[in-house]
Amino acid sequence: MIAKGVGKPLLLSCIPLLVLFLLYLFAGLPIFLFFIFAIPPIFTLYFFRDPGRDVGEGIVSPADGKVQVLDEEENTIKIFMNIWDVHVNRMPLGGEVIEKEHHEGKHFPAFGEKAGENERQFYQIDTEKGNLKIWQISGMFARRIVPYIKKGEKVEKGEKIGMIRFGSKVKLKFSRDVDFHIEEGKRVKAGKTTLGVLHE
Repeated sequence: MIAKGVGKPLLLSCIPLLVLFLLYLFAGLPIFLFFIFAIPPIFTLYFFRDPGRDVGEGIVSPADGKVQVLDEEENTIKIFMNIWDVHVNRMPLGGEVIEKEHHEGKHFPAFGEKAGENERQFYQIDTEKGNLKIWQISGMFARRIVPYIKKGEKVEKGEKIGMIRFGSKVKLKFSRDVDFHIEEGKRVKAGKTTLGVLHE
């Protein structure tokens, strides 16, 4: 499956791939040239992939990537997505979107300390177990955040909330204490990996 909201770049990537394939079949285009020129459109198709996921237990990861920061005192977790990760983000817990704001900003590397100054999309979610804040943060090459959800909308755990293009970060902050079941440096899958559970 291909990620929602990327129709134009996807179409632009498929056209040259189709032309190259036809040239290979009918005009004798050398196979090595076919592969050289086919790499960019194939990469675009790969980047915009959106695989299905079985939703995990507890608080699930909002993103594919590596846990960069885990702050148990602040109940905060940051997940860095490199360029090879799936960039569709998912809801960690079900609830209602009570706030949604887009902030213009810089484009520092998403793994750096200044990433908090980057362009970002903010959501505040009212869940049955407390308040949840989510930031989708762009990176050096990620120039667009594509949100899928709206203020006032009710969303399910594991539901797709949007995507960030080409390297980025997602930050979560919980209003209640969390028993984290994950460590810094561990890789996680959006909607599938259990990050932890909220204290009762």
